[in-house]
Amino acid sequence: MIKIANAPCSWGALEFDLEEKSEEIGFEQVLDEIKETGYIGTELGDWGFMPTTPNLLKREIDKRGLDLIGAFVPVALADPLKHQEGITSALKVAELMYQAGYKNAFIVLADDNCSVLERTQNAGRIKPGLGLTETQWYIYAQGVEKIAKVVKDTFGIRTVFHHHCAGYIETPQEIETLMALTNPELVGLCLDMGHYAFGGGNPAEALQKYSDRIWHVHFKDFNPKVAEESALTNGDYFDAVKRGVFCELGKGSVDFKSIVNILNEQNYKDWIVVEQDILPGMGNPKVCAQANRDYIKTLGL
Repeated sequence: MIKIANAPCSWGALEFDLEEKSEEIGFEQVLDEIKETGYIGTELGDWGFMPTTPNLLKREIDKRGLDLIGAFVPVALADPLKHQEGITSALKVAELMYQAGYKNAFIVLADDNCSVLERTQNAGRIKPGLGLTETQWYIYAQGVEKIAKVVKDTFGIRTVFHHHCAGYIETPQEIETLMALTNPELVGLCLDMGHYAFGGGNPAEALQKYSDRIWHVHFKDFNPKVAEESALTNGDYFDAVKRGVFCELGKGSVDFKSIVNILNEQNYKDWIVVEQDILPGMGNPKVCAQANRDYIKTLGL
């Protein structure tokens, strides 16, 4: 049975270093509202957003009848000097989840998104020359595998890679290259529908193409009109998000009916995590979370 979760990023709790951080909603309210809007799981969010002591974390998750299913770990993987720091960060997060009893949770590994100016400024419209060099590709893939292997060897926790606009792995071609360069037994793919569409691809096609590599799924919708409006003003990634490029499910271009049909055909029995990325202080996250859950119910989930 497919299970439906939501994540703190839908409440504006992001990994980026933003001035708006002070407007973040506290983790207690986020967990309460995830529960109240009909979800049964959550991701951890940025390190320190939720308790970092295993027993306290477990108590907060368990008392709401939720499950913890993964944690986002950003690493500047194109820089070999950052790999050891990435290993340390991933192990810290994996140990927390393991000690709290969430041994089936994933490390959701990603680039240090929005840390490279040219990628942030050109999110959704990446042109040749803005990507990794051949040498950097080798370094990047090596970093992904090193982190995944250490985490698996130490705690038995698996790693999925999350492609993301404003990072080095954004376009369908970049995702394909990374998948080709990494061990399919070691590194899975977290397919994010909205980021795949924003990056220029068709998420339904990606589901078919990477069926054996997709261990984790994010449901996010994408509004191409908003992306175009942002591009016309040379808006960066944050401008697009602020304008609402990641809209409520069913209001964008992602064909979720086809996606659910494909997931059912593939006998996918794991988690779907709803993510409607917003910046702190934007909109009404609980209302959006409820609308997204109600929409997913119309898909039979």
